[in-house]
Amino acid sequence: MFRLIPLRSLLAGWLLLHLAACVAPQSIVTQPVSARPQQNVLTQANNGAIFQSGTAKLLFEEPVARRIGDILIIAIEENLSAVNSANSGANRSGTLSLGGTTSLPYMPGVIEKLLSGQADVTSANTFAGKGQTNSSNTFKGTIAVTVVDVLANGNLVLGGEKQIAVNGQTSLIRFSGIVNPNDIRAGNTISSTRVADARIEQVGQGAIADANTMGWMQRAFMTIWPF
Repeated sequence: MFRLIPLRSLLAGWLLLHLAACVAPQSIVTQPVSARPQQNVLTQANNGAIFQSGTAKLLFEEPVARRIGDILIIAIEENLSAVNSANSGANRSGTLSLGGTTSLPYMPGVIEKLLSGQADVTSANTFAGKGQTNSSNTFKGTIAVTVVDVLANGNLVLGGEKQIAVNGQTSLIRFSGIVNPNDIRAGNTISSTRVADARIEQVGQGAIADANTMGWMQRAFMTIWPF
């Protein structure tokens, strides 16, 4: 025999599931943030000469990240600004004059004057709307990331994170993206503006972060409140 579940219990269960989803927001960086370097495969024996085809580039080029497990320095130089404005207006006016001398004794005074032609009707409607929004975001810093994969065309898939804890406050920075090795600058660095599919996030944990976070009860009511 089936037993009906009280509505209050259903609402409580739904509220708990919703709060569990709100407590830990999902990270936008979903790929691995580190990788171990692969073992070198010797294709030929060392013949004792100074020049070796496998390491020739290291003799004439500055070492930069090119293989899985190599480290690359990302210079975060994000500066985004957006402005959106809108103006709208409408104006409508009209005049109506009714002629005639017919008297309607059983009509109210205003209607009698309107229908007997003793009144002029004038209407005007004016609308004006204006809106503007400004958004500005600046994010600067550096983070060392690891090459987690090398694509078929030579592009490097990067991932990395940095955690800083000071007096019980933890700041976490995650980064992922794809770069062209030809864009790597001197010093084995590259600007974040040259990274494709870049995902950068900074989250904090601690008393300060909790003070800037809306309470779980308030978030729940804002979600289900219909007005």
